[in-house]
Amino acid sequence: WLTSDNMHHQWLLLAACFWVIFMFMVASKFITLTFKDPDGYSAKQEPLILTAVTKVEEVHVPEQKHWPEEFQPTGKAFSGNLIRQPLVHMERLELLRNVCRDTALRNLSHTAVSKFVLDRIFVCDKHKILFCQTPKVGNTQWKKVLIVLNGAFSSIEEIPENIVHDHEKNGLPRLSSFSDSEIKKRLNLYFKFFIVRDPFERLISAFKDKFVHNPRFEPWYRHEIAPGIIRKYRKNRTETKGLQFEDFVRYLGDPNHRWLDVQFGDHIIHWVTYVELCAPCEITYSVIGHHETLEDDAPYILKAAGIDHLVSYPTIPPGITVYNKTKVERYFSGISKRDIRRLYTRFEGDFKLFGYREPDFLLN
Repeated sequence: WLTSDNMHHQWLLLAACFWVIFMFMVASKFITLTFKDPDGYSAKQEPLILTAVTKVEEVHVPEQKHWPEEFQPTGKAFSGNLIRQPLVHMERLELLRNVCRDTALRNLSHTAVSKFVLDRIFVCDKHKILFCQTPKVGNTQWKKVLIVLNGAFSSIEEIPENIVHDHEKNGLPRLSSFSDSEIKKRLNLYFKFFIVRDPFERLISAFKDKFVHNPRFEPWYRHEIAPGIIRKYRKNRTETKGLQFEDFVRYLGDPNHRWLDVQFGDHIIHWVTYVELCAPCEITYSVIGHHETLEDDAPYILKAAGIDHLVSYPTIPPGITVYNKTKVERYFSGISKRDIRRLYTRFEGDFKLFGYREPDFLLN
């Protein structure tokens, strides 16, 4: 009887040993599989902070490089840990913020976010986009893009030209039409962008369009605004020609230009500074496009806003966005250095904020 009882205990002990060995093997296998799989829930993931892509090559910024929150794009295409953005756009935003902090340029780089500014910003609620209008920089095409996105027309080709700037029919609300709380919400959450070009070339474009070619549906530029500038700024009172570029430059460079601006009303949007139009130091924009690189910037903006699969930017005619240095020099060739310097002083903020060089004819 004692021998039988001892054998029973030995079998129980042997069974327990086998059970312990079996559980150890299972646990060991589980641990091995868990750490072998990099996507396992227990695996530690190393975040990729920023991948910047240029046209030539892909540049990987080290993980310890953290960009300030104000430089981070807000478009749908850049959600998550992986951010892909051409380096040039990051540099533009960084330059903008650095110049905004320059106290010596504060009067030229800062402005209040007034109704005048809010009137320039068009809203696409459906896709959470704000576009600040900077006239004479190809804005008509961007307005067409937003009109399609807002659903007023199914394609850009269907939009009649007379509808684009008719804000009662084009389906483009202005940011100023919302309440203060709704304005703040959109400024904080929406993708925001605008386009710039060389400030002096933009002024030439405004002069040619409004005072030389002068569309028939805008008679006030030639018949009301031009005479007002001539009376105030033309040196030779016996000259009977229409508004000359020299008159226009004197008006724009006059530190006391605002008394005429008030008389001209919103028509001045074609030649006031980007600072006055869009308040770039007060509003944190997601992207700043340049007219000179619009062939690359337009597709990028659509992708950054997450709408590249819905609409395309209209075809850009060859050469239309290229900076024409010869044209600029020709227009300013007969104007005194004093008048040009005064003009540059007014637009210096635009030159510095967006990385445009001071013209060579001012340096010589």
